[in-house]
Amino acid sequence: MTAPKTALVISAHAADFVWRCGGAIALHAEMGYQVTVACLSFGERGESARLWKEGNSLQQVKDIRRAEAEAAADVLGVHHLACFDLGDYPLHLDQSDKMKLVDLIRKVQPAFMLCHSQYDPYNTDHMYTTQIALECRMIAQAWGHNPGGKVLGAPQLYLFEPHQTEQMGWKPDTFLDITPVWDKKRAAMEHMNGQVHLWDYYTRVAQQRANHFKRNSGGMSGGRDCKYAEGFQSIFPRTVDEL
Repeated sequence: MTAPKTALVISAHAADFVWRCGGAIALHAEMGYQVTVACLSFGERGESARLWKEGNSLQQVKDIRRAEAEAAADVLGVHHLACFDLGDYPLHLDQSDKMKLVDLIRKVQPAFMLCHSQYDPYNTDHMYTTQIALECRMIAQAWGHNPGGKVLGAPQLYLFEPHQTEQMGWKPDTFLDITPVWDKKRAAMEHMNGQVHLWDYYTRVAQQRANHFKRNSGGMSGGRDCKYAEGFQSIFPRTVDEL
């Protein structure tokens, strides 16, 4: 029996994977992929202002954000949500944390990985997470790391869209039509009650990227129709047999 294809999302905070690649998760889950999400923190300090204003304690905020992430992951069809609970603002991984992530990468053996933009002056947790993802991907590929274990191949690392693209140096080269699973992404976003102000914002982003999908799939001379899309930037060259 052929093993199912897999994918891995590395998310700095509890809601990042929902806003930025929830469509990709849901779409690939429907295609039979087992999608694992590594959530490094709950965003309890820096991305939960509404919950703090309501008078919640640190633990209460974390509990709420965890529950939101679990509910959203369930809607999207996430195979496994791994919550590292490392704290945010700032996010920091020590050596043992990195090795846990390496172990997860090797266990999942993803066909592709998803993470943040490489530069984000508004939220250094994001670009730090991508640096960690690149480092751990490299370690997971090393035959000399825990010899005898299953070595990682060369999965593409796609960078999902940051919040203010003009400031991040993020340049999408891949657009994914998420129209068939849009209702799932929107439902997952609506589980993120700590950041209600982003629900409509990321709806507009998906609609804008749909326009780019249509234009780049043929434009006025026969482009494929698309209502909602997500954009990604690939890090590594892709190998193809034909264009």
